[in-house]
Amino acid sequence: MVDGARAVWTLPNALTMARIALVPLFALAFLQDGGTSVGWRLVATAVFVLAAATDKLDGWLARRWGQITNLGKLLDPIADKLLIGTALCLLSWAGELPWWITVVVLVRELGITVMRFFLLRYVVLPASRGGKLKTALQSVAIGLFLLPLTHLPVAVGWAAWVVMVAAVVVTVVTGLDYVRAAVRIRRAGTALP
Repeated sequence: MVDGARAVWTLPNALTMARIALVPLFALAFLQDGGTSVGWRLVATAVFVLAAATDKLDGWLARRWGQITNLGKLLDPIADKLLIGTALCLLSWAGELPWWITVVVLVRELGITVMRFFLLRYVVLPASRGGKLKTALQSVAIGLFLLPLTHLPVAVGWAAWVVMVAAVVVTVVTGLDYVRAAVRIRRAGTALP
């Protein structure tokens, strides 16, 4: 783990900050022509995919190069939630994704984030394999939904729905798993030194 002032200026942290900076660019591209322009939807999809790819890359680089920082641990989940939350809200606003899906995913994401914050005095609750699968499924599903589906074969739309349903199921199941883990930790009541 890297500490000190130089720790802020690592490549993994720069990638995370770039992901945050890409969120408004993604939203602007999506919103052009009310979200109906094929060209702008492809641009929005490309920006989303680029931003989502930095999530995998920044974590891998931080671990590989020994550049895990407190700033990175703080910013990475914020960047993820900004990107996923913005995309879900835009898709629901455009009428392409039911609002209940957006609400379920965002309530789970924010709820687990708040729960992790309150558990910090006991333990740092790391992302589980299920949590990583959830993020991957959400990113793929959103990436598919961002495409101009009305201009693509129907099979692409079906694939988008299959992946989105899987993402929602895994989102809920992993959320419940985190809550069960938190209850066990809280019952044990052992604070970190």
